[in-house]
Amino acid sequence: MLDDNTFVVTGISSDPSYGFSPQKPIEVGSEGSGPKNERRYLNALTGPNGEAISYYRAGSCCPIKSDMALFGDKVMLDNYRVTWEGSKDTVSIYINMYDSGELMAPKGFGIKKN
Repeated sequence: MLDDNTFVVTGISSDPSYGFSPQKPIEVGSEGSGPKNERRYLNALTGPNGEAISYYRAGSCCPIKSDMALFGDKVMLDNYRVTWEGSKDTVSIYINMYDSGELMAPKGFGIKKN
């Protein structure tokens, strides 16, 4: 972690659907609480040219299979809407707060430096 509110993101994904599709959500479930991990992840992103981003949680959606499900075999993803100064539109990012994976920035985003 960069600090208590920001994860370290190691690179930018080459997969154009990573984070933009419910089938390829960003998995942030490794340390601490799920909703805080979602914010820690988003706080590590910038716009494509280092711009500060703003985001809000648009809601839950998209049940997916997970070994971390409390009931049954599915968990819900969270959808965040992300924008930055100069962007033409708001971007949807899908986050899985239950499972953990390598933290990468979606294609078209930048990463906060230390």
